[in-house]
Amino acid sequence: MAEIRNYTMNFGPQHPAAHGVLRLVLELDGEVIERADPHIGLLHRATEKLAETRTYIQSLPYMDRLDYVSMMCNEHAYCLAIERLLGVEVPERAQYIRVMFDEITRILNHLLWLGTHSLDLGAMTLFLYCFREREDLFDVYEAVSGARMHAAYYRPGGVYRDLPDRMPQYQPSKLRNARALQEMNEARQGSLLDFIEDFANRFPRCVDEYEVLLTDNRIWKQRTVGIGVVSPERAMALGFTGAMLRGSGVAWDLRRKQPYAVYDRLQFEIPVGVNGDCYDRYLVRVAEMRQSTRIIQQCVKWLKANPGPVIVDNYKVAPPPREAMKTGMEDLIHHFKLFSEGMHVPPGEAYAAIEHPKGEFGVYIVSDGANKPYRVKLRAPDYVHLAALDEMSRGHMIADVVAIIGTQDIVFGSIDR
Repeated sequence: MAEIRNYTMNFGPQHPAAHGVLRLVLELDGEVIERADPHIGLLHRATEKLAETRTYIQSLPYMDRLDYVSMMCNEHAYCLAIERLLGVEVPERAQYIRVMFDEITRILNHLLWLGTHSLDLGAMTLFLYCFREREDLFDVYEAVSGARMHAAYYRPGGVYRDLPDRMPQYQPSKLRNARALQEMNEARQGSLLDFIEDFANRFPRCVDEYEVLLTDNRIWKQRTVGIGVVSPERAMALGFTGAMLRGSGVAWDLRRKQPYAVYDRLQFEIPVGVNGDCYDRYLVRVAEMRQSTRIIQQCVKWLKANPGPVIVDNYKVAPPPREAMKTGMEDLIHHFKLFSEGMHVPPGEAYAAIEHPKGEFGVYIVSDGANKPYRVKLRAPDYVHLAALDEMSRGHMIADVVAIIGTQDIVFGSIDR
């Protein structure tokens, strides 16, 4: 008889379920996975090395392009690390704005994850539903920064500018009649905060729609229950964070355990799973969207009642107001020096970590007192999760690998940093 042996196949990087440029080399016994070997580096962006040749402010837009689904959260960790080196205190209003946009970004991330994960496993409708809500949140990004995705809105010392008093509206066109235009602009009559408040009030009903389609769906449960099980002890040993760790039943969340900004003043719960499988991680992320909505509502209420500065008034760190720059020579010089030479950060080192939508995202900066960082090291949560793909896949079928890649919520911008 012919000798039966395992054979090897490539999964990706062109595979639609690879979530980026993942080349996964699978060693198979029939359709059962014996070994999974992730090959990374095809998207290498060299962000950490590039940061050494740019001023601190010039490196900020690179953070948006790391995990290009969680843009402002990346900025937050980077700004926190710089602020710790500088020893500056961020205005309270700016901290509330940052927390609100962190949670908006968390919902943006989870909506893309839910839409693409369900599409990978055969559910088409949810993909369209999730992108419907993402459009509203991208409008919020655009209203504050002028960009729909790569905002560069957070700055060392605060945020770029205060929230606008008027929400941009849809304009008449040949494609929509007056009635449709009126319905689309109904929630856009007030300020940006009014629009966000309206979104937060109606979003829980949207999450209900997602759950009606998936949570008790027989096919969805067959594809996710018991797949990619990770015990709590193993999840901690592998360095899991975020929903990957909480899905295994460990209630670890930096917003609670190591609070930053104003999270210690807000009311929210930490959803945890029981079984540590793909289904539990789905339930955790859906519950997180509901908790993020609660946090946004609290931030909107506080921001409406408390006006104030949104960035420090130290002109060595943050630019002076544009009105002052147009009339005062000193302000003009500060502006020119800040954006041409950059700020000089005192020698030292600092690590700042936030509860990113995917887990713990950390930025470690070493400064030698120059206007550019001596070293920047990024701790990407999905890089750690990808390392466990082999262990999570063994003994499963090829189709289950798609579910496991989806449940890890990996994005290659931050993995190939």
